[in-house]
Amino acid sequence: MQLGGLHHITAITGNASLNVAFYTDILGMRLVKKTVNQDDVSAYHLFYGDETGKPGFDLTFFDWPSAGPNREGAGTVATIALGVNSREALDWWVQRFDSFKISHEGIQVRNERTVLPFQDPEGQRLELVDAQGQLQSTYWKQSPIPAEMAIQGFYAVTLIERDLEPTASFLTETLGFRQGENYQSEEGNTVSVFEMGPGGAGAEVHLDVRPGTRGGRPGIGGVHHVAFRTPDDEEQEQWFQTIGKHTRNISSIIDRFYFHSIYFREPGGVLFEIATDGPGFATDEDLEHLGEQLALPPFLEPHRQEIEENLRPIVPFKLASVR
Repeated sequence: MQLGGLHHITAITGNASLNVAFYTDILGMRLVKKTVNQDDVSAYHLFYGDETGKPGFDLTFFDWPSAGPNREGAGTVATIALGVNSREALDWWVQRFDSFKISHEGIQVRNERTVLPFQDPEGQRLELVDAQGQLQSTYWKQSPIPAEMAIQGFYAVTLIERDLEPTASFLTETLGFRQGENYQSEEGNTVSVFEMGPGGAGAEVHLDVRPGTRGGRPGIGGVHHVAFRTPDDEEQEQWFQTIGKHTRNISSIIDRFYFHSIYFREPGGVLFEIATDGPGFATDEDLEHLGEQLALPPFLEPHRQEIEENLRPIVPFKLASVR
């Protein structure tokens, strides 16, 4: 029993219209599902991915305008890394970010990997990484990004921890990760790499150890939780039993309609999820029309009118290039 890699990562936005404009028009990701947070139906839950919305690509957002700004610190996610397939693609993205005045730090070499750190308009920290062909996705035919430059999926996620050992032990002994090599962050902190399943691109968690750092709080521009892949309900049940032996801080298995989920916190405080690969986003929408309308799971469908009346409309607009 092994986790297959990153399934989705859910962050927080305070402006759904800006969020859609940035991730579709600037990053060229497809809005594959426009639904609501099933635990807070006053908030959108937006999913971005490739043409098909496959697991391992889905960057998602809760729309919580009153959440306040993200406070980086222990128990939070520092960076989401997304893969592209060449160094030439990174050069192309530098020019694109400059043309739209997107904040970035230039191309860097870190742990023998070529990366381009940048931020979205709300301060969410992301990176593009040259995955050297390790990632493959289905190109979204309506993307404004040329296919050879397109984002291919998650590369890794970096967590901030005060102490290495508690989380490292949980990852290896409970979740079956393998510890890789360490490297130094730009700030001089030791970052430890952990791999799951096949390892490599799309299957890494990095622990940025910052002794003595204050605790963080997820908010706008930050990450709410990190989800890992399991193939089916049978293995999901096995994970539920395994994790339950090590912590009482675990949810029941929850039917999210598009996948089934369990939630728990790692010892450092970051919220984890294990999600099944299916049923998938085409369960209630035709593949050609994913994300075009508000989708609701069957148990919320009787409340559609009330839910729609309480959601702020997402207003289409284009972020302007300065060139």
